[in-house]
Amino acid sequence: MTETTNRVATGLAAEPTGDLTIRTVAMPADTNANGDIFGGWLLSQMDLGGGIFAAKVAKTRTVTVAIEAMTFRKAVHVGDVVSVHAELVRMGRTSLTVHIEAWVLRRNENAPILVTDGNFTFVSIDEDGRPQVIKRPDATIAT
Repeated sequence: MTETTNRVATGLAAEPTGDLTIRTVAMPADTNANGDIFGGWLLSQMDLGGGIFAAKVAKTRTVTVAIEAMTFRKAVHVGDVVSVHAELVRMGRTSLTVHIEAWVLRRNENAPILVTDGNFTFVSIDEDGRPQVIKRPDATIAT
Protein backbone atom coordinates (compact mmCIF):
# COMPACT_ATOMS: atom_id res chain seq x y z
CA MET A 1 0.00 0.00 0.00
CA THR A 2 1.35 3.44 -0.84
CA GLU A 3 1.64 6.38 1.51
CA THR A 4 -1.20 8.07 -0.38
CA THR A 5 -3.46 5.04 -0.01
CA ASN A 6 -2.63 4.74 3.71
CA ARG A 7 -3.38 8.43 4.29
CA VAL A 8 -6.74 8.16 2.54
CA ALA A 9 -7.67 4.88 4.26
CA THR A 10 -7.06 6.38 7.68
CA GLY A 11 -9.11 9.48 6.91
CA LEU A 12 -6.13 11.83 7.08
CA ALA A 13 -6.51 13.15 3.55
CA ALA A 14 -7.55 16.78 3.84
CA GLU A 15 -6.91 17.80 0.26
CA PRO A 16 -6.53 16.11 -3.10
CA THR A 17 -3.27 14.40 -4.04
CA GLY A 18 -1.94 13.80 -7.52
CA ASP A 19 -2.64 15.62 -10.74
CA LEU A 20 -6.03 17.16 -11.52
CA THR A 21 -7.24 15.35 -14.65
CA ILE A 22 -10.93 16.24 -14.92
CA ARG A 23 -13.30 18.74 -13.38
CA THR A 24 -17.05 18.61 -14.06
CA VAL A 25 -20.41 19.36 -12.46
CA ALA A 26 -22.86 16.66 -11.36
CA MET A 27 -26.08 17.38 -13.23
CA PRO A 28 -29.71 16.20 -12.87
CA ALA A 29 -29.25 13.97 -15.94
CA ASP A 30 -26.63 12.01 -13.94
CA THR A 31 -29.16 10.89 -11.30
CA ASN A 32 -31.31 7.82 -10.76
CA ALA A 33 -35.06 7.79 -10.10
CA ASN A 34 -34.44 8.80 -6.47
CA GLY A 35 -32.45 11.88 -7.45
CA ASP A 36 -29.09 10.46 -6.33
CA ILE A 37 -25.99 10.68 -8.53
CA PHE A 38 -25.28 7.24 -10.01
CA GLY A 39 -22.14 5.57 -8.67
CA GLY A 40 -21.54 4.43 -12.25
CA TRP A 41 -21.43 8.03 -13.45
CA LEU A 42 -18.79 8.85 -10.86
CA LEU A 43 -16.83 5.71 -11.72
CA SER A 44 -16.95 6.74 -15.37
CA GLN A 45 -15.52 10.18 -14.56
CA MET A 46 -12.72 8.55 -12.59
CA ASP A 47 -11.98 6.14 -15.44
CA LEU A 48 -11.84 9.02 -17.92
CA GLY A 49 -9.51 11.02 -15.70
CA GLY A 50 -7.33 8.01 -14.98
CA GLY A 51 -7.16 7.19 -18.69
CA ILE A 52 -5.99 10.71 -19.49
CA PHE A 53 -3.28 10.43 -16.83
CA ALA A 54 -2.22 6.89 -17.87
CA ALA A 55 -1.91 7.85 -21.55
CA LYS A 56 0.16 10.88 -20.61
CA VAL A 57 2.53 8.80 -18.47
CA ALA A 58 2.79 5.90 -20.94
CA LYS A 59 2.85 8.22 -23.98
CA THR A 60 0.65 5.66 -25.76
CA ARG A 61 -2.94 4.59 -26.02
CA THR A 62 -4.07 2.87 -22.80
CA VAL A 63 -7.07 0.82 -21.74
CA THR A 64 -8.52 0.04 -18.33
CA VAL A 65 -8.06 -3.61 -17.38
CA ALA A 66 -8.87 -3.60 -13.66
CA ILE A 67 -10.38 -1.51 -10.92
CA GLU A 68 -9.60 -2.50 -7.35
CA ALA A 69 -10.17 -1.17 -3.87
CA MET A 70 -12.94 1.20 -4.92
CA THR A 71 -14.37 2.98 -1.90
CA PHE A 72 -17.50 5.12 -2.10
CA ARG A 73 -17.10 7.35 0.97
CA LYS A 74 -19.71 10.11 0.56
CA ALA A 75 -22.60 10.90 -1.75
CA VAL A 76 -22.27 13.26 -4.71
CA HIS A 77 -25.14 15.74 -5.06
CA VAL A 78 -26.52 17.57 -8.07
CA GLY A 79 -24.53 20.78 -8.46
CA ASP A 80 -21.36 19.46 -6.81
CA VAL A 81 -18.15 20.30 -8.66
CA VAL A 82 -16.37 16.96 -9.08
CA SER A 83 -12.58 16.94 -9.43
CA VAL A 84 -10.67 13.79 -10.34
CA HIS A 85 -7.03 13.51 -9.28
CA ALA A 86 -4.58 10.78 -10.34
CA GLU A 87 -1.23 9.62 -8.99
CA LEU A 88 1.07 6.89 -10.29
CA VAL A 89 1.34 3.94 -7.89
CA ARG A 90 3.26 1.41 -9.98
CA MET A 91 4.63 1.06 -13.48
CA GLY A 92 5.20 -2.42 -14.89
CA ARG A 93 6.40 -3.62 -18.26
CA THR A 94 3.11 -3.02 -20.12
CA SER A 95 0.80 -1.75 -17.38
CA LEU A 96 0.54 0.94 -14.77
CA THR A 97 -1.52 1.29 -11.63
CA VAL A 98 -2.98 4.69 -10.85
CA HIS A 99 -4.55 5.79 -7.56
CA ILE A 100 -7.55 7.94 -8.43
CA GLU A 101 -9.45 10.22 -6.06
CA ALA A 102 -12.74 11.99 -6.68
CA TRP A 103 -13.33 15.13 -4.62
CA VAL A 104 -16.35 17.41 -4.57
CA LEU A 105 -16.82 21.03 -3.75
CA ARG A 106 -20.36 21.59 -2.57
CA ARG A 107 -22.30 24.82 -2.94
CA ASN A 108 -21.53 27.37 -0.25
CA GLU A 109 -18.55 25.36 1.04
CA ASN A 110 -14.84 26.08 0.73
CA ALA A 111 -13.25 22.75 1.63
CA PRO A 112 -13.14 19.84 -0.83
CA ILE A 113 -14.60 16.50 0.31
CA LEU A 114 -13.16 13.12 -0.70
CA VAL A 115 -16.09 11.09 -2.05
CA THR A 116 -14.46 8.14 -3.81
CA ASP A 117 -11.03 6.64 -4.41
CA GLY A 118 -9.53 3.50 -5.84
CA ASN A 119 -6.73 1.94 -7.83
CA PHE A 120 -7.13 1.51 -11.57
CA THR A 121 -4.80 -0.57 -13.74
CA PHE A 122 -4.23 0.47 -17.34
CA VAL A 123 -2.38 -1.38 -20.11
CA SER A 124 -0.45 0.33 -22.89
CA ILE A 125 -1.63 -0.96 -26.28
CA ASP A 126 -0.42 -0.65 -29.85
CA GLU A 127 -2.48 0.27 -32.93
CA ASP A 128 -3.78 -3.32 -33.14
CA GLY A 129 -4.95 -3.32 -29.53
CA ARG A 130 -2.15 -5.59 -28.28
CA PRO A 131 -0.17 -4.84 -25.11
CA GLN A 132 3.07 -3.01 -25.72
CA VAL A 133 6.06 -2.20 -23.56
CA ILE A 134 5.92 1.19 -21.83
CA LYS A 135 9.00 3.26 -22.51
CA ARG A 136 10.40 4.41 -19.19
CA PRO A 137 10.17 8.15 -18.68
CA ASP A 138 13.13 10.26 -17.66
CA ALA A 139 13.69 10.95 -13.97
CA THR A 140 10.33 12.71 -13.51
CA ILE A 141 6.88 12.59 -15.04
CA ALA A 142 5.78 15.98 -16.33
CA THR A 143 2.00 16.14 -16.18
